[in-house]
Amino acid sequence: MKNGHVGLVDLDIHIPERFMSAAEISSVSGIPEQVLKEKFGILGKHVSESDEHVSDMCISAGRKLFERQDASEIDAVVYFGSHWKDYLVWQAAPKIQHALGIEGFSLELINVSAGAPVALRVVGDMMRADERLKKVLLVGASKESQLLDYSNADSRFMFNFGDGAVAVLLERDHQENLLLGTSTLTDGSFSDHVRVTAGGSAHPASQETLTQRMHYLQLSEGPEMKRRLDPITIKNFIKVAREALELSGEEKANFLLPIHVKRSLHEALLVELGLSGDQAIYLENFGHMSAVDPLFSLKLAIDEGRIQSGDVILLLAAGTGYTWAASCLRWG
Repeated sequence: MKNGHVGLVDLDIHIPERFMSAAEISSVSGIPEQVLKEKFGILGKHVSESDEHVSDMCISAGRKLFERQDASEIDAVVYFGSHWKDYLVWQAAPKIQHALGIEGFSLELINVSAGAPVALRVVGDMMRADERLKKVLLVGASKESQLLDYSNADSRFMFNFGDGAVAVLLERDHQENLLLGTSTLTDGSFSDHVRVTAGGSAHPASQETLTQRMHYLQLSEGPEMKRRLDPITIKNFIKVAREALELSGEEKANFLLPIHVKRSLHEALLVELGLSGDQAIYLENFGHMSAVDPLFSLKLAIDEGRIQSGDVILLLAAGTGYTWAASCLRWG
């Protein structure tokens, strides 16, 4: 079954209970509340508790999904969420698989904020190539809020990072909600600009790394990154979007599910793609949840009745490194 269809059967999400409003973000960061709302495009975000980890959130989303689906039919679990997991050197997928009572195997695909389209591409291709993979569960979560140093003004563009999780069930030969084309593009010259500097082999954890707050997300050479990134950001977003549509045999998307970006960039993408604000999800009450955003947004759009049968849905993402990625779904 080398060329069989792969479709999205079902999905569900986990939303942490704690809500951090724009006013609260303003109080800890010093950024005016109105700037957060109007420029950053964030009215607030959900933040997980200290004992609520990536694996916990994925398990929660998966259990909600399996209230409607049969976990015993799943052949594999693929984690595609944040690098920042329960432990530094550790795989979340096996724990999630075991907790959900799934047999088969587990796999992790870590592509930071570009992760959702990349995971759909890789897993879709795996399922088409391997007849043993009838149903696969994708899970992703973000706890990036724990990596923010609100006292570091250089990292302020990341202050929209929030927490959440999604679980997605894919099935080979499913005739609805089909995975179509995916496009990815990487410019590795940006690879060292955004990172947690300490904790790896280059800077093992020490008293010095703790004192210098090197275990939080940091931006290196911010002005240089901005100078080089600004002229190509929209261009590369649109390049992968149009290539994904072309590979899907489509001219235009009907609905956009992007990662959360500043409001002006979101609006510019809508203009370039010929879409209105009503044809997209903007996560102003959730912020940016790393790889989780596009598929999390799909669940919101479905629940709000905003997805119609026949819609061509564009999932659009970009992640530090720097990778831009887009995938298409044909709904219904």
